[in-house]
Amino acid sequence: MKIHAKTLLLCLIVPLALAANAQHQTFTADPGASSIAFSLSGSHSVKGVFHLSSARIDFNRTAQTISGNVVVGADSGVSGEKNRDAKMNNSVLETDKFAEITFVPKFFSGTLAASGDSTLQVSGIFTLHGAAHDLTLPMQVHIENGRMTAKGHFTVPYVQWGLKDPSIFILKVAKEVGIDLALTGGLS
Repeated sequence: MKIHAKTLLLCLIVPLALAANAQHQTFTADPGASSIAFSLSGSHSVKGVFHLSSARIDFNRTAQTISGNVVVGADSGVSGEKNRDAKMNNSVLETDKFAEITFVPKFFSGTLAASGDSTLQVSGIFTLHGAAHDLTLPMQVHIENGRMTAKGHFTVPYVQWGLKDPSIFILKVAKEVGIDLALTGGLS
């Protein structure tokens, strides 16, 4: 029995292509199941949340490639105090000019397990107030039954990045804001 070179090549390439494709996955976060909490310390501590607009991340565990974006409505931030939130939106974030806060991942380091827990460093471009900044996010990732959760804490030096310091008189706040990110959604 004679096997043609094309048939043999096809028999070798198809399994390799399927294996490579199995490493590529897409994570789509559910805005209702995800949270973005912020905290600002100082003589007057402030805590609040922003709401996720969307997040879609494509990645390949084997090649350690990643792309996509995380989008947050800049005007979705609430701290529970109406006047403070108005100042945050109008004077600090200037949400009428800069409607979105985004993170675009460029690469990651660490081993991403097919299931269970993983610890990664995800590096990319964080855009706030219309300016792009390099940022690396430490992430704890859990994958199970077609679902993924990615959690991380990072600090944004908003005053250093050109945003207005909201401190007034004796009510002083830190020049950095802490962010706790928890994205939950489906994996395909």
